[in-house]
Amino acid sequence: MTKNPLLQDFNTPPFSQVKEENYKPAIQKAIELAKEEINTIIENSDTATFENTTEALDYVGDKLDRVTSIFFNLNSAETNEEIQKIAKDISPWLSEFKNDMILNEALFERVKIVYDQREQLELSSEQSMLLEKQYKGFSRNGADLNNTDKTELRKLDAELAKLALQFGENVLAETNSYELLLTDEEDLAGLPDGAKEAAKLLAQQKGYEGWLITLDYPSYIPFMTYAENRELRKKLSIAMGKKGFQQNDFNNEKIVLEIVHLRHKRANLLGYKTHAHFVLEERMAETPEKVLAFLNELLEKAKPAAISEFNNLESYAQKLDGIDKLQKWDSAYYSEKLKKELFNLDQELLKPYFKLENVIQGVFEISSKLFDLQFEEIDSIDKYHEDVKTYRVTNTNGDFISYFYADFHPRPGKRNGAWMTSYKSQQIKDKVNERPQVSIVCNFTKPTATKPSLLTFNEVTTLFHEFGHALHGMLANTTYGSLSGTSVSWDFVELPSQVLENWCYEKEALELFATHYKTNKTIPMEYVQKIKESASFHEGMQTLRQLSFGLLDMSWHAGESPENIDSVKDFELKAFENTKLYPDVAENCMSTAFSHIFQGGYSAGYYSYKWAEVLDADAFEYFKEEGIFNKEVADKFKNNVLSKGGTEKPMDLYKRFRGKEPNSDALLKRAGLIK
Repeated sequence: MTKNPLLQDFNTPPFSQVKEENYKPAIQKAIELAKEEINTIIENSDTATFENTTEALDYVGDKLDRVTSIFFNLNSAETNEEIQKIAKDISPWLSEFKNDMILNEALFERVKIVYDQREQLELSSEQSMLLEKQYKGFSRNGADLNNTDKTELRKLDAELAKLALQFGENVLAETNSYELLLTDEEDLAGLPDGAKEAAKLLAQQKGYEGWLITLDYPSYIPFMTYAENRELRKKLSIAMGKKGFQQNDFNNEKIVLEIVHLRHKRANLLGYKTHAHFVLEERMAETPEKVLAFLNELLEKAKPAAISEFNNLESYAQKLDGIDKLQKWDSAYYSEKLKKELFNLDQELLKPYFKLENVIQGVFEISSKLFDLQFEEIDSIDKYHEDVKTYRVTNTNGDFISYFYADFHPRPGKRNGAWMTSYKSQQIKDKVNERPQVSIVCNFTKPTATKPSLLTFNEVTTLFHEFGHALHGMLANTTYGSLSGTSVSWDFVELPSQVLENWCYEKEALELFATHYKTNKTIPMEYVQKIKESASFHEGMQTLRQLSFGLLDMSWHAGESPENIDSVKDFELKAFENTKLYPDVAENCMSTAFSHIFQGGYSAGYYSYKWAEVLDADAFEYFKEEGIFNKEVADKFKNNVLSKGGTEKPMDLYKRFRGKEPNSDALLKRAGLIK
């Protein structure tokens, strides 16, 4: 045990020293240590105070947080069967530990004593928020239940933790197991040279002759966008859409129904009408009724535009190729063709200007201009894979701000998509401002023998999006770890990420990094103009798509009797009735691979992407009014949003930055849905 690297004092994660057999003993020991810390609080004979109870409780489990952050980050970015097996073993332990703490009557009693005298304590706004959050953490999660109900809650939480893990593993297994091997080059007609080369390289790595297409996004998206062979697009689209919906070992239908049922049961046990009522009580939106009103208001404004765009696209496909009925596998292909025709803008024309290394430098330079940050690539800290890049982040005075990890390329054992995570949160402990360790993980095309990694414009915005989350983590400057960085209300967390995407469309910003990888020439200004003009292309359809996901999420989690649902597919079709454009594909189901809500933390929260878009459009309008690199506005954003974490109510922070509440008109104007 003493030789276990995870139990030593370490600053950055000691990835190279950690073996799989270290995780379980380290987590067991870290749980024991956390329990001892809790006992110290409970057994304190002094009256409960803010310092000896509230503050002390915030520091409980620091070692456990460090070890589990390493483990679960690797389970997403560099997993294998052994790690997945460990995840299944430890998830119930962690769930049980959390419940041991939340349902500990003596501990809750001390928290309650402090909470009841909060008016007399003269607390700062951050201390008040910590106390309120802590008290609600107990009261909202069963501290007031009787012993029988507490036992039931423990069972529900352990089962839900297990099911979420299984759901994610099934989606990953389905993604990894599908291969479309093409041996006739004619089947690749329409594909850009870079995509062909990547497919050939992929085949070679697997020991195949020919070209390999997979369900990983850098392989899947170019094929769906450019491949002329409609039957192959159909085949690939159906394969993507039936993840978790096939009669095999990875079917997620029962798991979806079970998760929804158990979440509802848990909410009822805690005195809430539905899971959505439970979740939303602590969000900016507050109630399911407000969320549905918000989504439906946007739907009303976006739907006419979406239907018009869809009809135009269908007519275009009919005129071009005699397509009678536009199908899901036609969407990206004909959209790209029409976009190219309307704006004379080809994604492939843009890619040479978005070499990955240049885009990284661009986002660094923009962060420097806005927030006075400097990034130095280093090789002095450990990494979990050779692809990972590591940086030391300082401010312009040379003060250390953060370590930053970036992992950009797909590989087996890494789930699809892009996300930000952290290995250590910022907090002030023993008068030391402990700085954070932040990571972003993406899945961009790997460099080939003849080409560097060139990003599509969508991938550029993805990188900026995740980097916005990273800035929220890096610039955190709060006292308490549980209120630091991205530990904010879920429908506020997307503001920093989505607002940063706006710089990708601005001439002043693009000139900093969009240079041709061969000629080094800056992106032509007519391309920049076209990027801006095309930014709202098919925005009605895109908005409808996002709203359909938000409404599906609310259908699953705001309904009153989920135990009566017996078909995932039928339920989903009903939820999609109002947002449907394309014909349904019988073999496909969205819910069985909807990881955001069944594995991640977005249950009853998917609406927050659109909610945050309202905030980000309104916030960026302020930057545009004053200048996109205006230091005064940037400082306001840093000081009132990025550094503050969850120390105050999100709307208070937003109004202090903006001077007023957000207005959804800014979003609708940007999307071209209103004038």
